[in-house]
Amino acid sequence: MDSILEKNLYLFKEHLGLLKAHNNYDIYDPKSKEMILHCRETNLNIFYKIVRIFFRSYKRMTPFEIEVRGLSGKKILKVKKGLSLFLSKIQVFDENDNIVGIFKQRFSFKSNFDMLDKREKLVCKLKGNFIGWNFKFLKGDTEVGLVTKKWAGIGKEMFTSADNYILEIKDKVEKDSPLRLLILAAVICIDMVIKE
Repeated sequence: MDSILEKNLYLFKEHLGLLKAHNNYDIYDPKSKEMILHCRETNLNIFYKIVRIFFRSYKRMTPFEIEVRGLSGKKILKVKKGLSLFLSKIQVFDENDNIVGIFKQRFSFKSNFDMLDKREKLVCKLKGNFIGWNFKFLKGDTEVGLVTKKWAGIGKEMFTSADNYILEIKDKVEKDSPLRLLILAAVICIDMVIKE
């Protein structure tokens, strides 16, 4: 696992766009304010581009594949979702395209995902509320991470589709744990599946 995943704080900045099909993010170290990772959506076909631009209410149903890479271009992880009508299932892959885990959306009035390892054993739960912007990662009753929305300014938030998120991974999560990959990937899922 890349040493960049040993950090505990990340700032996700979504790229601006009024009529955009692709979702792209840059990830910063909030302490140094330096960019450390890029997230780029790849392999989006023309049909889904049209759906995302002109039928925005169906955007969360469309498939996506987003790669997270270091500034040198080295792949850190990949997040992939197929077409979904109701509840989403998202796969997370490591830098070698080996599956690390799966997110399964649960039917609820809250925004919840079960986070499973590659054998589909529950390792963590992502819990949020339907209208709020705070999400907790719970391993049993222990909070192991937190995502909050960082407001960039009322004008930017109202007139563009850009969202910014702060991710905090607690010290309880070991530096070499695959759970770190899942938690990092979950921010993309929050934005692409829950908050779009």
